[in-house]
Amino acid sequence: GAADPEEAAVRALLGREDAAELVERYGKALDAPCGTLTHLFPEPAVLSGAEPAGPLGALAAALADGAVRLDPGADRDEAHRALLALPGLDTVTVAVIRTRALGDPDVAPPGVAASDSWRPWRSYAVRHLLTAGELDIR
Repeated sequence: GAADPEEAAVRALLGREDAAELVERYGKALDAPCGTLTHLFPEPAVLSGAEPAGPLGALAAALADGAVRLDPGADRDEAHRALLALPGLDTVTVAVIRTRALGDPDVAPPGVAASDSWRPWRSYAVRHLLTAGELDIR
Protein backbone atom coordinates (compact mmCIF):
# COMPACT_ATOMS: atom_id res chain seq x y z
CA GLY A 1 0.00 0.00 0.00
CA ALA A 2 0.86 3.66 0.00
CA ALA A 3 0.37 6.51 2.44
CA ASP A 4 -0.91 8.67 -0.45
CA PRO A 5 -2.55 6.48 -3.09
CA GLU A 6 -3.06 9.35 -5.56
CA GLU A 7 0.65 10.17 -5.39
CA ALA A 8 1.49 6.48 -5.90
CA ALA A 9 -0.73 6.41 -9.00
CA VAL A 10 0.92 9.50 -10.50
CA ARG A 11 4.38 8.12 -9.74
CA ALA A 12 3.45 4.81 -11.39
CA LEU A 13 2.35 6.69 -14.49
CA LEU A 14 5.19 9.21 -14.75
CA GLY A 15 8.14 7.77 -12.86
CA ARG A 16 10.08 9.22 -9.94
CA GLU A 17 11.87 12.08 -11.72
CA ASP A 18 8.83 13.49 -13.52
CA ALA A 19 6.74 13.21 -10.34
CA ALA A 20 9.43 15.12 -8.44
CA GLU A 21 9.20 17.89 -11.04
CA LEU A 22 5.44 18.11 -10.43
CA VAL A 23 6.11 18.59 -6.71
CA GLU A 24 8.50 21.43 -7.45
CA ARG A 25 6.06 23.14 -9.85
CA TYR A 26 2.68 22.52 -8.21
CA GLY A 27 3.24 21.20 -4.67
CA LYS A 28 2.20 23.28 -1.69
CA ALA A 29 5.21 24.62 0.20
CA LEU A 30 5.40 23.56 3.82
CA ASP A 31 5.34 26.34 6.43
CA ALA A 32 8.18 24.60 8.23
CA PRO A 33 10.30 22.35 5.99
CA CYS A 34 11.49 19.11 7.54
CA GLY A 35 14.98 18.35 6.27
CA THR A 36 14.77 18.02 2.50
CA LEU A 37 10.96 17.79 2.59
CA THR A 38 9.81 21.24 1.47
CA HIS A 39 6.56 20.64 -0.46
CA LEU A 40 3.52 18.39 -0.35
CA PHE A 41 2.62 16.32 -3.40
CA PRO A 42 0.05 18.26 -5.47
CA GLU A 43 -3.60 17.34 -5.04
CA PRO A 44 -5.30 15.72 -8.07
CA ALA A 45 -7.51 18.79 -8.60
CA VAL A 46 -4.41 21.00 -8.81
CA LEU A 47 -2.78 18.63 -11.30
CA SER A 48 -5.89 18.31 -13.45
CA GLY A 49 -6.06 22.10 -13.76
CA ALA A 50 -2.34 22.58 -14.32
CA GLU A 51 -1.71 19.59 -16.61
CA PRO A 52 -5.07 18.91 -18.30
CA ALA A 53 -3.75 17.14 -21.40
CA GLY A 54 -2.59 13.58 -21.86
CA PRO A 55 -2.62 10.62 -19.51
CA LEU A 56 -1.63 12.70 -16.46
CA GLY A 57 -4.54 15.08 -17.02
CA ALA A 58 -6.97 12.19 -17.47
CA LEU A 59 -5.73 10.41 -14.34
CA ALA A 60 -5.70 13.58 -12.23
CA ALA A 61 -9.22 14.57 -13.35
CA ALA A 62 -10.57 11.06 -12.64
CA LEU A 63 -9.01 11.11 -9.17
CA ALA A 64 -10.25 14.64 -8.47
CA ASP A 65 -13.86 13.99 -9.49
CA GLY A 66 -14.07 10.53 -7.91
CA ALA A 67 -14.38 8.59 -11.17
CA VAL A 68 -11.37 6.61 -9.92
CA ARG A 69 -11.19 5.83 -6.21
CA LEU A 70 -7.97 4.64 -4.62
CA ASP A 71 -8.87 5.13 -0.96
CA PRO A 72 -8.70 2.19 1.48
CA GLY A 73 -12.40 1.37 0.95
CA ALA A 74 -12.19 1.38 -2.84
CA ASP A 75 -13.20 -1.72 -4.78
CA ARG A 76 -10.00 -2.97 -6.43
CA ASP A 77 -11.70 -4.49 -9.47
CA GLU A 78 -13.79 -1.36 -10.06
CA ALA A 79 -10.70 0.86 -9.76
CA HIS A 80 -8.86 -1.45 -12.17
CA ARG A 81 -11.60 -1.12 -14.79
CA ALA A 82 -11.82 2.66 -14.34
CA LEU A 83 -8.05 3.06 -14.69
CA LEU A 84 -7.93 0.95 -17.86
CA ALA A 85 -10.66 3.17 -19.34
CA LEU A 86 -8.41 6.24 -19.05
CA PRO A 87 -6.39 7.22 -22.12
CA GLY A 88 -2.70 6.41 -21.93
CA LEU A 89 -2.81 3.98 -19.01
CA ASP A 90 -1.61 0.54 -20.04
CA THR A 91 -2.13 -2.75 -18.25
CA VAL A 92 1.34 -2.71 -16.68
CA THR A 93 0.84 0.77 -15.19
CA VAL A 94 -2.61 -0.20 -13.91
CA ALA A 95 -1.13 -3.33 -12.30
CA VAL A 96 1.49 -1.19 -10.55
CA ILE A 97 -1.19 1.23 -9.34
CA ARG A 98 -3.34 -1.64 -8.12
CA THR A 99 -0.40 -3.09 -6.21
CA ARG A 100 0.97 0.11 -4.70
CA ALA A 101 -1.97 2.48 -4.39
CA LEU A 102 -4.60 -0.11 -3.53
CA GLY A 103 -2.29 -2.43 -1.61
CA ASP A 104 -3.41 -5.48 -3.55
CA PRO A 105 -1.08 -8.34 -2.57
CA ASP A 106 -2.09 -10.60 -5.47
CA VAL A 107 -1.37 -8.77 -8.73
CA ALA A 108 0.72 -10.21 -11.51
CA PRO A 109 1.48 -7.70 -14.28
CA PRO A 110 0.56 -8.84 -17.78
CA GLY A 111 3.26 -10.91 -19.41
CA VAL A 112 4.80 -11.96 -16.09
CA ALA A 113 4.77 -15.68 -15.45
CA ALA A 114 3.50 -15.58 -11.88
CA SER A 115 2.73 -19.05 -10.64
CA ASP A 116 -0.66 -19.70 -9.06
CA SER A 117 1.30 -21.31 -6.22
CA TRP A 118 2.39 -17.76 -5.27
CA ARG A 119 -1.25 -16.78 -4.57
CA PRO A 120 -2.37 -14.75 -2.71
CA TRP A 121 1.02 -13.00 -2.62
CA ARG A 122 1.95 -12.61 -6.29
CA SER A 123 2.57 -8.86 -5.90
CA TYR A 124 5.22 -9.55 -3.29
CA ALA A 125 6.82 -12.32 -5.34
CA VAL A 126 6.99 -10.09 -8.43
CA ARG A 127 8.44 -7.20 -6.38
CA HIS A 128 11.06 -9.55 -4.93
CA LEU A 129 12.10 -10.74 -8.41
CA LEU A 130 12.24 -7.16 -9.72
CA THR A 131 14.39 -6.05 -6.78
CA ALA A 132 16.69 -9.03 -7.23
CA GLY A 133 17.13 -8.12 -10.89
CA GLU A 134 15.62 -11.39 -12.05
CA LEU A 135 12.63 -9.83 -13.77
CA ASP A 136 12.03 -6.84 -16.08
CA ILE A 137 8.45 -5.79 -16.82
CA ARG A 138 9.04 -2.58 -18.79
